[in-house]
Amino acid sequence: MKQIWIYMKNYKKETVLAPLFKMLEACFELCVPLVIAEITDRGILAGDKGYVARMGGILFILAAVGLLCSVVAQYFSARAAVGVATKLRHGLFKHIESLSFTEIDSVGTSTLITRMTSDINQVQSGVNMFLRLFLRSPFIVFGAMIMAFTINVKAALIFVVTIIVLSVVVFAIILYTIPMYKKVQAALDRVLGITRENLTGARVIRAFGMEEDEIEEYNDRTDKLVRLQIGVGKISALMNPVTFVIINVATIILVWTGAVQVDTDVLTRGDVIALVSYMSQILVELVKLANLIVTLTKAVACGNRIKTVFDVETSIKTGKKEEDAFESGDVSEAFSGNEKIVDDNVAHNSYEYAVEFVHASYMYKGASEESLNDMDFKIKRGTTVGIIGGTGSGKSTLVQMIPRFYDVSSGEIKVDGKNVKSYALDELRDKIGIVLQKAVLFKGTIKDNLLWGNANATDEEIYEALDIAQAREFVDGKPEGIETMIEQGGKNLSGGQKQRLTIARAVIRRPEILILDDSSSALDFATDAKLRKALKNISDTGKTTVIIVSQRASAIMHADNIIVLDDGEISGMGAHNELMETNEVYREIYHSQNAMR
Repeated sequence: MKQIWIYMKNYKKETVLAPLFKMLEACFELCVPLVIAEITDRGILAGDKGYVARMGGILFILAAVGLLCSVVAQYFSARAAVGVATKLRHGLFKHIESLSFTEIDSVGTSTLITRMTSDINQVQSGVNMFLRLFLRSPFIVFGAMIMAFTINVKAALIFVVTIIVLSVVVFAIILYTIPMYKKVQAALDRVLGITRENLTGARVIRAFGMEEDEIEEYNDRTDKLVRLQIGVGKISALMNPVTFVIINVATIILVWTGAVQVDTDVLTRGDVIALVSYMSQILVELVKLANLIVTLTKAVACGNRIKTVFDVETSIKTGKKEEDAFESGDVSEAFSGNEKIVDDNVAHNSYEYAVEFVHASYMYKGASEESLNDMDFKIKRGTTVGIIGGTGSGKSTLVQMIPRFYDVSSGEIKVDGKNVKSYALDELRDKIGIVLQKAVLFKGTIKDNLLWGNANATDEEIYEALDIAQAREFVDGKPEGIETMIEQGGKNLSGGQKQRLTIARAVIRRPEILILDDSSSALDFATDAKLRKALKNISDTGKTTVIIVSQRASAIMHADNIIVLDDGEISGMGAHNELMETNEVYREIYHSQNAMR
């Protein structure tokens, strides 16, 4: 909950004024029974209609001022609650964006979505209720008891006993339901997880005819959630009837005691009415307090769940920007094994190799063995390198370590002769354009999506990138061209069209290193060949190093160098002809694919 209190500091005025105005409202409310008592004793019994009218006016004023105070308090509490939730949501989203793939894989996407939505909404409700009722309800309860003592001590003792019994019942129910509410939130996580899986994998489910199985599993999880919610709901529902029974019994005892004392002239009729009114106020406020505590319990549980995400620290620590390192003179660790040229405090790249893997290995979190073992090779600047291997051989993990989506477990990776861990993340990733296996586009125009790669790109540069990615033809075929709207996730495009647009988005930033992670799998062979030729022209300029990951031998056979992976290890390196003679793994891949054509 520490993070929540940090955000509450931004709303100091609201957190003071909201309870203050609620306390003022409570003061006016406590005065009402005394006014009613006066109306009864001095107005109604005496037959003084003028006095009844005057005191009725006072009641109206108390109600109006109390309503005004309540509205003002509600405004400030809502302002604080919504503000805290908004800032908390922004802070949580920013923190999630800072996490590496390792942490996101460990926590889980569905859990993060629940934290961002349901949990923060519960925290918002908790903050709102806390500011409105946390001081008001106890103040009314104890205020009513004190006011009862000013009327009659014997009758007030009934209040003391009633409050003690009610407190025991209320807190017993609350303590019992707290762990149950945590189980409900966990079950909600699981329901959200399977819902997300079914929505994202709807086509696969239908393709394999698994609708009934998925519906059954979804029903099982939702039924479990319903059972948990009904169970905790039944226990929580006991609170209202039990408290009403206790209060009504206390009211009966109070009326009986009051009647006896009225008969002996110890109390007036108005005093008894005031005491019953105070008892009713206690009933209402204790029920409110019980609901408040339940809401706060949920909010605290959800706040702790949010805190667990904040407590997850990214394993990717950013380094210093190059210019900062040179200004501070700290360049000894940033560069190793390569000659440096420093002119007027500016470092110029003069390295033969764009990327170097130096005995680099990687193990996924929680895994029992390394997914990549002893990767040791160099990629010359301005060349095209192909990476091939069977499914699960580690191709994607290998290239994703270059922009530090994952960090090496041992060894090091260098870009331009500098350890990637020494770069500031934005500086490193500015050098790299990467197209991941899954083509992801966002809702907006084609132009908007391409500008993700380079926000300052001109229309000419956009069309140039589309030409390279072999996407110009289908984009020009759209009535609105680059202003054509793309639905969320690119649902209105085919798989090949999405892949070509994601390639164009990477190309348009003119990166020093362009990584294509199996990003042409949906393309036909003719289009794939044209794409390879265009990418070859880019690398031949010497400004861009192209790394192509593919399961197709035809996609990388014309590369300057090919790296063959097998079960997380390098099986061989060399040109196509060389590997065909010396590497059995590559030869099997090539022959199996050509035999199928």
